[in-house]
Order: sequence, then structure tokens, then C-alpha cells
Amino acid sequence: MNDARARLIYLAGTLDLLYPGSAGPRAYTLLPHARLPRRLAPRRWWHPGRPLTLPTRGSIAEHLTEVFGTPVETVLHVRPARRANRKPVLEAYSGGDLLAYVKIGDTARTRALVANEAAALDRLAGQPLKTVVPPSVLHHGSWRGLGVLALSPLPARRGRVPAPLLARAVEEIAATGGAAGHAWHGDLSPWNVAPAGDGRLLVWDWERYEVGVPYGFDALHHLFQRALRRMKPATAARSCLARSVRTLAPLGLSAAQARQTALRYLIALADRHAADGHEPLGPPARWLNPLVDYQEALL
Repeated sequence: MNDARARLIYLAGTLDLLYPGSAGPRAYTLLPHARLPRRLAPRRWWHPGRPLTLPTRGSIAEHLTEVFGTPVETVLHVRPARRANRKPVLEAYSGGDLLAYVKIGDTARTRALVANEAAALDRLAGQPLKTVVPPSVLHHGSWRGLGVLALSPLPARRGRVPAPLLARAVEEIAATGGAAGHAWHGDLSPWNVAPAGDGRLLVWDWERYEVGVPYGFDALHHLFQRALRRMKPATAARSCLARSVRTLAPLGLSAAQARQTALRYLIALADRHAADGHEPLGPPARWLNPLVDYQEALL
């Protein structure tokens, strides 16, 4: 099944969940094109193609209107076809202003991830962060058996994160673990961070936040995800290990500690994929095991 068909099949199921019933019809448009949509937005007169009519009464839009106490329009992100943590994500607008990003936990796995992100952000809200800027929880609850998490929007910015800024962010996130040990964001990928205009770091998607992991995991995850953009997984894994000393030196880790941490990170990532029942990098026997076996003395 190709990506476009998988998107459309998933979209149909998502619309049944979020816009049930038949009352209060409202016109929407699949953008940029109905055959390969990225967003489902309220219909405007300039939108191309045919409208898609969905009910408003009893819908997620009506629920969010009640949550925020103001009329809400929703824009639904049409998610990529194959992701272990794929879930409906919406933008909630009122009067043309973006109120929130809304994540919907529609499976047991994604409900757990949504709940973990809410708990992580509540924990961070009570800490004096100086470098990291996370979103705020505006609402966390349930609707029709689905988990609903509404987050404050952060400024939409893009740009390469300077290495010193990333290192400061990794240190600050790790310190949020307190007496329980180091914490990590869990997915400090290039697409989940952006430099703010005031020298801080905007950080999204905290659903994988975890306490009690080796110091430096976030820095290695950022490194590995960047490498995967231009390398095959096995090559990226070798690159992650080779560059771990330079990457973790600013955090105070010795060369031996850095290499050991890199191997433990790669193993932890493979374990996560196994728990998710999804192997985006392929079987670990191909991309990870040869590297681990060769470096077994470090573990």
C-alpha cells in the first residue's frame, strides 16, 4: 500500500472518531490536494476542489469549544502513513487566532504517550528553566474514550541549533530529574527543537520524557537523527559511536564514558522500537548488533 492510500484510509477512520454523527454540517477542504492531503481545514471560498462535509454537533470541535469557552475551529493534520506513535493532531483556532495544538490518544499506546507528555509538562512547569522553553498544558482530559491534550503554541521558528545551546538544553533537561536521576526529553530530534529569538531553545513533543537514564542520551539522539537524514541506519549507528566522544565532551563525559553511553543509547532506542512493535530502522540484527558485538567490552 502506498503512502497516499494509507493516509486516506487512516484519515477516514480518524474522521469517524473525531466528527461522529450527522447534525450541524460544516464544509471542510483537504489541502493541498484531496489525493495526497496534509491538512483538513474549514472550507474557505478560495479553496480548490470539492468540499468535505462533516458534522459539528458532538464533534471534537464542539468539545474544544466547551473546553476553551469560545467558538473553536479545527484544522486536522493528516498524519504520515506508518508511525508507531501516530495519533490525530489538530490546531484549534478561535477568531483566526491559534489557541492550541491538540493531541488525541486514540489507542492504548498513544493514550499513554499523551498522558506521559501531560505529566512531563506539569513537572517542568514547576521548575525554574532558563534555557528550555516547553509548551504549557492548557487542558488534559478525555472525550468519548479518547485522550485529549491541548498545548500552548510555541512560536513557529526553524534553524540550526548552535551546539552550545543544545548542550545547555541537554544539561537543563537532565537536571529536571532531581533526586530520581537524570532525565531526557526522549526525542530531542532536529524537528522538535528550534532556537528562540532570546537565546533559549523551543522544545516540542515531550511524550517520551523519562527519568533515570544515562546522562547524554538527548545529545546522542539529536546526533543520531541528524545522521539518519543522510546515512543508512547501520552507518548512522557507527557514526553516532564514532562522534560520541566529541558530542559528549562538553557535558563532562570521558571518552570511555561517551562510547559506553552511545552504545547504551542505541540499545535503548532499539528496545523502544521493539516495545512499539515498529522497526523504522529495520531489524536490529542489521543496523545494531554488529556494532554492539564488536564493542561488547564497553558494555
